[in-house]
Amino acid sequence: MSINLKKIVYPTDFSEFSMCAVPYALELAEEFGAELHCLHVVDEVGQYWVGASESAVPLVISPEELLKSAEEQLAKFVAEHFETTKVKVVSKLVSGRPFVEIIRYAREEEIDMIVIATHGRGGLASMLLGSVAEKVVRKAPCPVLTVRHPEHEFVMP
Repeated sequence: MSINLKKIVYPTDFSEFSMCAVPYALELAEEFGAELHCLHVVDEVGQYWVGASESAVPLVISPEELLKSAEEQLAKFVAEHFETTKVKVVSKLVSGRPFVEIIRYAREEEIDMIVIATHGRGGLASMLLGSVAEKVVRKAPCPVLTVRHPEHEFVMP
């Protein structure tokens, strides 16, 4: 069996945790000569959690301002992290529930692999907040590589 990756999607929330998946996404795209799609999903409920941490406070701004800010942040992110690569990078901003939109994007764009970081939340935080990465793994139409932050300590359940 031969693995042939033509399109890889890297969903990001711009957090420190999501940065851990960048080298994996880039290396795979370079190795296979694949397009790398950098996807950011603005949460449909209009609550944009700064830094995507459990203790962050939601910002109260208009949906238009939120989308404009996210567009600027995505453009800056792509310029900083993907500009020097020889890989073709496609950046995309969508609005909706993050795990749903990541899966929808993977289907519509015929993505061959998703490379996603996991925050590694455990216990109550994971139960209450759910895990975007976990939901993507369960419902994705293609293989998913999850990347944990190297400093995240494993705790036996």
